[in-house]
Amino acid sequence: MEINSYSTWLEIDLNAITQNVAYIKRLTGVEVMAVIKANGYGHGARPAAQAAVQGGATWCGVARIEEALALRRAGISAELMVLGYTPPSKIPEAIDQQIVVSLFDPSQAETCLNYARINGGRLRAHVKVETGMGRLGMLPEEVVPFLRALQGSAIQVEGIFTHFARADEPESGYTQRQIEIFNQLLAELEQEGLKPPMVHAANSAAVFNFPQAWYNMVRPGNAIFGMSPSPAIHLDPALKPALTWKARLISVRTFPPGQGISYGSIYTTKSNERIGVIPVGYGDGFRRVDNQQVLVGGKRVPIVGRVCMDQAMLQLDTVPDAKPGDEVVLIGTQGDECISVDEVAKRWSTINYEVVCGLADRLPRIYTK
Repeated sequence: MEINSYSTWLEIDLNAITQNVAYIKRLTGVEVMAVIKANGYGHGARPAAQAAVQGGATWCGVARIEEALALRRAGISAELMVLGYTPPSKIPEAIDQQIVVSLFDPSQAETCLNYARINGGRLRAHVKVETGMGRLGMLPEEVVPFLRALQGSAIQVEGIFTHFARADEPESGYTQRQIEIFNQLLAELEQEGLKPPMVHAANSAAVFNFPQAWYNMVRPGNAIFGMSPSPAIHLDPALKPALTWKARLISVRTFPPGQGISYGSIYTTKSNERIGVIPVGYGDGFRRVDNQQVLVGGKRVPIVGRVCMDQAMLQLDTVPDAKPGDEVVLIGTQGDECISVDEVAKRWSTINYEVVCGLADRLPRIYTK
């Protein structure tokens, strides 16, 4: 790993992903579908999938068929499931590559069935049920007649699942109502002899808050990368963050009083000030917001002036020894200080999911074990 050739980069600890998945598998005692959509939450889909499988995940979940096909081309042999929409024209490839699709509407399923009939083969699928998310899913009363009608068809329904809207708010009672709706449907399916073998519902928040929703598979996403599903959920210290974002100081200069820094001169030096530059900007996913901090020499230093597309400026008076070439940490630990992805998300008025998913493809990913 020659990091000296990079000006800014992400370090991804694959062992952390492996150990995080193994922790969740031990905790729940059921199969794990590692959700690695959106380029593995910005960590890199293929390496994240490999690490998750090494940790005991038997499935990988993605949002789109294109993501699943890319994983197959990359040699990922684990069970793959598309959790969102699959265009009907892609059904032959799903059949050929043994990719499981989601069925969430009877008319959508009928179209998929027609493509499966025309092209031959049997389409593997899980049925998604609407229990309160208000997004995709069949109404509970549609499922029994739907599954009955599919018997003996070119669609093989292997699983049934739902998705929780408020699993990070266990006190609300909302998720418990969703579970009750889902359980009632499962009981009806059991009675009719139509219950699919795989049942799953628990996202990362539900893994920790709702063990009654583990069924026989769980679907953790950001938790496998060591990120909390919400500020209200404090992860076990055994779950380690997998991502660190670093850059190098590329310039350090002392400016006299009254010098405007960056576009619009919204920051003006008040005295002789040491200003550093890092080659990071909103083109990399570093937001154009005020009052940000990074780590230099194990100390927090402020970003000053406006963040540019490709560069940002630092006030370095508190680290007089800082020099060009020094490492700067935007997310992660340096010395005794740490800037977590949750802290960055709070500064950006968003959630940690959006922070990591927004990290640009042009950022090199350096994988360690």
